[in-house]
Amino acid sequence: MGVSSLSIRNFVDSNFLHFNAGELKKAAESLTQFIDQGGKIFITLAGAMSTARLGKTLAPLIRTGAVAGISCTGANLEEDIFLLLAESKYESINDWRSLSGQDDFELLSRQLNRVTDVCIPENEAIREIENLILPLWKSSSKNKKSYLPHVFFYQILLDSQLNFDGNKNDSWVLAAAENNLPLFVPGWEDSTMGNIFASHVIDSNVNPDIILGGIHYMTELAAWYETQNSQLAFFQIGGGIAGDFPICVVPMLNQDLQREVPLWSWFCQISESTASYGGYSGAPPNEKITWGKLSVETPKFVIESDATIAAPLIFAYLLDY
Repeated sequence: MGVSSLSIRNFVDSNFLHFNAGELKKAAESLTQFIDQGGKIFITLAGAMSTARLGKTLAPLIRTGAVAGISCTGANLEEDIFLLLAESKYESINDWRSLSGQDDFELLSRQLNRVTDVCIPENEAIREIENLILPLWKSSSKNKKSYLPHVFFYQILLDSQLNFDGNKNDSWVLAAAENNLPLFVPGWEDSTMGNIFASHVIDSNVNPDIILGGIHYMTELAAWYETQNSQLAFFQIGGGIAGDFPICVVPMLNQDLQREVPLWSWFCQISESTASYGGYSGAPPNEKITWGKLSVETPKFVIESDATIAAPLIFAYLLDY
């Protein structure tokens, strides 16, 4: 039986008509129009989106120039690079829901760190990055130079001597580094490499002052936001600090500094959280109006779905795959 070929954009337009599917279609259509009119996207990444291979669609989107900046967790920053260095050493767990405690202990004994249904190899990924980045930390300590955390990661990625095991076209951090994309990583210390950095501080190998923190990221974000000439869409994947931190730059500039900057011009969040449960991180779109982050007229979308499904579909839609 012959099957007609549909692009992802055409498939979404034809089949995603109601409920969360309909909301995804409306958001994708609206964001496409926003970009076509000269707007750019500010993306926030929570959860384990890098290990979910979001880079396969995010990296090419970055290379189009449509992405103005990214805010992410320390885990998403490092886990994209883990894949780049050791993809062939990852192990998938097909029946992960049936694992016993003993099964997981055996994975630990093999130095495999499980993230739901896939394991990150300790030596080939995590310790390899430690070996690459530690000399940079030590050099900065010796020279009394301080940098934002992601700068060190950009440096090791742009080193021509680095051997990639994964497909470099699928690495969103590499695409960001190559394009010198503004990157903001609030709470970086809550990550594997942040923990490793702390261990070297305890061992007196490096000076803790070489890593600039969240306040420095906010001042960098504020300076960056004030220089933007394009309207900015705020595309939030998940909740938590990756999204809550950067969206606050607007009320900080307008209310605390008494400056006049535009509000975020477009908003979408992919989340499965429910505000009334109390565990929702941030605020629903209309609530954000009361905090001076969005306006009444701002296009607003909430896709209550699995971000590992919805985000790649929207990025593919924007890329017209």
